[in-house]
Amino acid sequence: MKIKIGIIGGSGFYEFLKGKEAFVRTPWGKPSDKILISEYFGKKIAFLPRHGKRHQYPPHKINYLANLFSFKKLGVERIIAPCTAGSLKPEIKPGHFVICDQFIDRTKLRADTFFNGPKIAHISPAQPYCPELRKIATESCQNLKIPFRKSGTVIVIEGPRFSTKAESRTFSKIADIINMTQYPEVVLARELEMCYLNISLVTDYDVGLKDREDIKSVSAQEVIKISQRNNKKVKEMILEMIKNIPDRRKCKCAQTLKEAIL
Repeated sequence: MKIKIGIIGGSGFYEFLKGKEAFVRTPWGKPSDKILISEYFGKKIAFLPRHGKRHQYPPHKINYLANLFSFKKLGVERIIAPCTAGSLKPEIKPGHFVICDQFIDRTKLRADTFFNGPKIAHISPAQPYCPELRKIATESCQNLKIPFRKSGTVIVIEGPRFSTKAESRTFSKIADIINMTQYPEVVLARELEMCYLNISLVTDYDVGLKDREDIKSVSAQEVIKISQRNNKKVKEMILEMIKNIPDRRKCKCAQTLKEAIL
């Protein structure tokens, strides 16, 4: 049985399913950790902790190239990638899920392509997130009665520091949520012709919104509480998704390189 579904877990999401661990070597070095091979609903799953089991890799030091290529090497076709995020909009509340459809890259130091020459590809990420997976994610949220938004733009900053108030206010004009790990995962998956889905788990309001009288500042304890509650819900959501993911892909993600390679 082929491993067709891969899950990249975010902060606090390292315990997912039971199974056997495998170390996958790649031309781009070691992935963040060993990959857990498991099975659910008759489907094989590969799970990788994005930051490592001990959370030893900060966002700007994650080996995204190795992580994504290790999944490709295992035969993964679809990736589900939950992450934590801060809200840039008052209406997007802590505890909400956002199924992203767009991103804005504000990182600076990350290797973000497998095509460094002599082979060159110019992929189009006009629609970076798999529409087929986004539809299944939307239906799963509805079935589980999880508060969510079926679309949203995530702005990805370099980290590890958070934004200033001025930066946060600026970002709120062009994006809905803010995160440090969504880029370059999504474009690397596209270069490898794998479907990619992001589920952003909102834990707090970003700093630019906290000085508004109608926005309550969230304490560190509250963020942890919301994060733990979100992790439980996202696990339920992913298991619900796995049951409903069809064996064959009908999206165009697998044809990304058809017109991209020079």
